[in-house]
Amino acid sequence: MVHNILTQTNGEVYVLLQGKRIAIFNIANKRSIAWAIAKSMDAQGAELILGYQNERTKTAVEELAQELNHKPVAVLPCDVSDPEQIDRVQASIREKAGTIHGLVHSLAFAPREALQNAYLLTEREHFLTALEISAYSLVALSRALSPLFGDKASIITLTYYGSEKVMPSYNVMGVAKAALEASVRYLAHDLGPAGVRVNAISAGPINTVAARGVSGFLDILYVHAQRAPLKRTVEGREVGDTAAFLASDLAGGITGEVIYVDTGYNIMGF
Repeated sequence: MVHNILTQTNGEVYVLLQGKRIAIFNIANKRSIAWAIAKSMDAQGAELILGYQNERTKTAVEELAQELNHKPVAVLPCDVSDPEQIDRVQASIREKAGTIHGLVHSLAFAPREALQNAYLLTEREHFLTALEISAYSLVALSRALSPLFGDKASIITLTYYGSEKVMPSYNVMGVAKAALEASVRYLAHDLGPAGVRVNAISAGPINTVAARGVSGFLDILYVHAQRAPLKRTVEGREVGDTAAFLASDLAGGITGEVIYVDTGYNIMGF
């Protein structure tokens, strides 16, 4: 169970995200980081809009939604490679929710060949696909949904340390995540005057279905747990709770940042 993160002022207790409507794109399954974020935000009182990629994942996401404390405002399809779907998402959210206060971008993809072969052998088509889905989609969703943002809105995306250091077999995804982190800074600049904050969470390796597509992932988990100061890997719940904090007013002065939730691995030189 996810416990409420509470603040207390003058004896009154508040749930962090009470009254905030937040869209999360996309949830794939119960192991995905996006689902961990949805559970944490739901526990903090957020009203959620849940996205899924296609008909294959629709049923799973609808079933997961039943586990939340609060019924989602909407469960919507969103294939970010299709601009028309992004336009329809905007129209659907406008109709069902009106104003929203946050966007969680948890989208990344690279063809399997691009993760198995050396980066030197990355095909143009695979490179463009990885950058479009993993980085440009943040720009596209932010642009589409920004007209719907209320006061003190927050955009959160997910990245990984492979954007900074070479992680064998991460390859083009590392390049895509580097582009994603740069996009966070530029979007923070563009949207800051409107009061919109944009941040990334750099999560340590988590045993998700997507992560297992990286060759040698179990070895990465083992080494991470051995070298991180906390001597373990991070839990999805911890990433979810950090996202809930970033979406809350408690993080009102934080924008353009990459927040590490990796049990301290990134501070180590050896």
